[in-house]
Amino acid sequence: MKKIFLKALPFATLCLTIAFTSCNPKSDKGSQATEQSDSLKYSATIDGKSVKLYTLKNKEGASVSITNYGGRIVSLLVPDKNKKLTDVVLGYDSLGAYRKKGEPFFGALIGRYGNRIGKGKFTLEGKEYALQLNDGVNTLHGGTDGFFSKVWEAKQDGQKLELSYVSNDGEAGYPGKLNVKVTYTLTDDNALQIDYLATTDKATVVNLTNHAYFNLNGEGNNTILDHELSIDANAYTPVDSTLIPTGKLQPVAGTAFDFNKAKTIGKSIGENDQQLKFGKGYDHNFVLTHHDGKTPVAIVKSPVTGITLEVYTTEPGIQFYSGNFLTGVDKDGKGGKSYPHRSAFCLETQHFPDAPNHANFASTVLKPGETYKTSTTYKFL
Repeated sequence: MKKIFLKALPFATLCLTIAFTSCNPKSDKGSQATEQSDSLKYSATIDGKSVKLYTLKNKEGASVSITNYGGRIVSLLVPDKNKKLTDVVLGYDSLGAYRKKGEPFFGALIGRYGNRIGKGKFTLEGKEYALQLNDGVNTLHGGTDGFFSKVWEAKQDGQKLELSYVSNDGEAGYPGKLNVKVTYTLTDDNALQIDYLATTDKATVVNLTNHAYFNLNGEGNNTILDHELSIDANAYTPVDSTLIPTGKLQPVAGTAFDFNKAKTIGKSIGENDQQLKFGKGYDHNFVLTHHDGKTPVAIVKSPVTGITLEVYTTEPGIQFYSGNFLTGVDKDGKGGKSYPHRSAFCLETQHFPDAPNHANFASTVLKPGETYKTSTTYKFL
């Protein structure tokens, strides 16, 4: 029997649940034709594998569209205060845009290692491994050959989509053959659940997450600085100029990083703080006070749509990113929209960045006979 570690939770089925309020909104006329048209834009063959767009819809009208290219969440429609369905995630209208160089991981499944590994190196069981460098001198989100660019085997059964992928030993520099299964389920009580399961035949490091970019005002709105945010964290992991953690756990009290009391994202983002300068805003891992999956670790509210997002997780950290590297230069977002500076935020639940190189961080090592398992919930009200 395979061991399942639940105490430290570095190994996990990542169970990501997104729930929405029941509003029973009416479907737009011609929506079926639109869905068929959208599906054609995502139909392709890449490396001999079929790529498609899969749409899960529940009885309340909420829906999520996912492509098996990178396991990406392409759209997420939830009801606003007027029961109007609002797309709250950034993305593109066609598959080609997701494949361009420099694309910012919109909606992607991230692996083998979410976030950064310093200088693209780590030592495991006495052996040093060198990874692909795709973020200056560091490795970001698994490297250039990360899970975000893979075609996953897909199987849809009603409101459930199962994605599977085998990452071979040495892929992107990581050791071990890793078997990964990710299941998206849209339930009739308005929840999107994402279950991650991973096993390996050789000791490796794993840190999976999802990189959805949210704007609760609606994707294409030009700012998230008016969103009110709270994060249940008394410390964060400060970084160097290349955004690699120093290894310290820095108290948030008295700093721009204190979100224990709700405030707008824009309130402190312009303060004269070296950490904010390094990240060009917020791009930091917060050390969560509670991560039992039952207590909200972050709450975000939109003053425009009335949509509130609550985040629950069993992971020890959450990366709050304020969309600092979005430029808005290209109008290739959905519907020809541009996505300017700070027009989206990410809340990526995770183990800490560069954990393989910091003994004081919770371990991300996965060994044969163990199972990777964790749980996260994004709940919309």
